Amino acid sequence: MNSPFHPGEHSLQARSGVREKVEDFGSRVIRDHMLEQHREFFGLLPWLLVGSVDESGQPHASVLWGAPGFVRSPEATLLRINARPEADDPLDGNLEPDSRLGLLGLELPTRRRNRMNGPVVENDDGGFTVAVHQSFGNCPKYIQAREWRPEQRSSGPKEQGKGLDQRWLDLVSRSDTLFIASQHSDPLVGGVDVSHRGGPAGFVRLSNDGQLWLPDYSGNLMFNTLGNLLLEPRCGLLWVDFTTGDLLQVEAHATIHWPGESLGLPTLPGAERLIALRPGRWRLRRGRLPLAFDSAQPSPFLPQGL
Repeated sequence: MNSPFHPGEHSLQARSGVREKVEDFGSRVIRDHMLEQHREFFGLLPWLLVGSVDESGQPHASVLWGAPGFVRSPEATLLRINARPEADDPLDGNLEPDSRLGLLGLELPTRRRNRMNGPVVENDDGGFTVAVHQSFGNCPKYIQAREWRPEQRSSGPKEQGKGLDQRWLDLVSRSDTLFIASQHSDPLVGGVDVSHRGGPAGFVRLSNDGQLWLPDYSGNLMFNTLGNLLLEPRCGLLWVDFTTGDLLQVEAHATIHWPGESLGLPTLPGAERLIALRPGRWRLRRGRLPLAFDSAQPSPFLPQGL
């Protein structure tokens, strides 16, 4: 039987003692087409999270937006996105034919989310189309619910640099949501993934050695993101300022740490594993997301004590 998982995912599933259980579950829920409810779901969204990979193999996390209906599924194996990335978004250079993408549909008011990955099969002035390689739903854990509405904004400048910078550390220190793009190059079971990570405000911590620490809470145990990072530690991070519409995109190198593996690790309540993220190049695009959000309704699954 062909597995929907690659060796990195297999390794982490085995280490966690869930290999056979998750193999059975994944074989049933990871599909090469979208269910009708998933096709309808994407058409309800005002935004779409996109993971892409540049020529060097560096993943990037991006977000596109439009009036609901800008994403549609003309058939169960295709997703059409009627939007173009801005010129200073890394995604703009990563949409060549057959380029691999990871897509995440996230409906914040309801905490619904669905993931899909596959290659670009059409790219034109109005947008692009992605063929389904893998499609599956995710549970609503750790998503902070937010109502949204359209908001006209004055698009601001792009700031950029390398490494930790005070211009964006405040956003990270108060954020309860992070998106992370990762990839595995296997043509059969690999692909690009963009995943949601959530927690209490400030759940991503800065340590004295200049690393960002991301807690990995109990999840679906498929280890899609961590399995990718185990084999390819480069990743792309995206923080959204839900108040100002600022978008922070950071290239990073990830290292996975398990409890008891070494001394001196940060203590993050609820974390089953820790991901150390060393920031590289970054860009902060001011006032870009034309959506306004109400105050967050915290997830009931958030760990206590942070």
